[in-house]
Amino acid sequence: MNGQPMTAREAYIEASSFLRLRQVPDAAICVELLLQHLMQWDRSTMLMRFEEPFPQAKMSEWLLLVERKAAGEPVQYIIGEQEFYGLPFQVNAAVLIPRPETELLVEQVVKRGNELWPGGAPKLVDIGSGSGAIPITIAVQCPLWQISSSDISLAALEVARANAELNGVAAKINFSQSDLLDVYIQEQQQIDILVSNPPYIASGDIEELQREVKSFEPRLALDGGADGLILYRRMCEQLMQLPAFPRLVAFEVGQGQTEAVSQMLADLQNWEQIEVIVDYAGIARHVIAVKKL
Repeated sequence: MNGQPMTAREAYIEASSFLRLRQVPDAAICVELLLQHLMQWDRSTMLMRFEEPFPQAKMSEWLLLVERKAAGEPVQYIIGEQEFYGLPFQVNAAVLIPRPETELLVEQVVKRGNELWPGGAPKLVDIGSGSGAIPITIAVQCPLWQISSSDISLAALEVARANAELNGVAAKINFSQSDLLDVYIQEQQQIDILVSNPPYIASGDIEELQREVKSFEPRLALDGGADGLILYRRMCEQLMQLPAFPRLVAFEVGQGQTEAVSQMLADLQNWEQIEVIVDYAGIARHVIAVKKL
């Protein structure tokens, strides 16, 4: 990283080598994303212009971006965005970075909701808005559905609302601050579909996570209590305080948690079917409970 004139390709190669020496995972991919962000290029433009001189006016900014990545900051926070289900989402340190496995949760909710309410407008509540990836994607996919989403973090809700605007569904989603289901219980709202990807990392395991996660992503969105299951217990308890049980409940869970969460739902004695969905990595990742009638 000597700051001498070079081509874009040479800057890419040098930065990739630097990050690999700093043991940054997926160094080349990160550098590619940083370069596209800096130059405002898409990937095809980057490849076409790889041999052009790297602009000296951008060198200081480039070095800063690469240093931030070398320090462990997630590239999504550095560039301020992450794609989810083909949609753009702004992200910052107030929210978790949307993960590909959560796309499967959205797929399951949309598929099963359309089966239960063909052509209808069920009321869906998403607990833990974060970036808004879940409710916004569902609002895009199912424009007739009535969608609400809540988070305890006002900073996260600010990001989610901005992303709803970005994706053209701000008028379709009611965002509110709430500790889990509290606001819906207070208002005695009917909920047809409950979906949540809550914090599920056991408190004692957070320090064992990758540096990019434990040092940069919000602990409030990671910490699931002593065994990682406290928020599922609370939501299952809160379900009994609603006017009626939802007909569809869909939870994302941590590795090894599906049995415990499935049992919590089974103890409510309300469902005709409780199913576990496996993610792309072969990990049992989602628990779906359905009441058909």
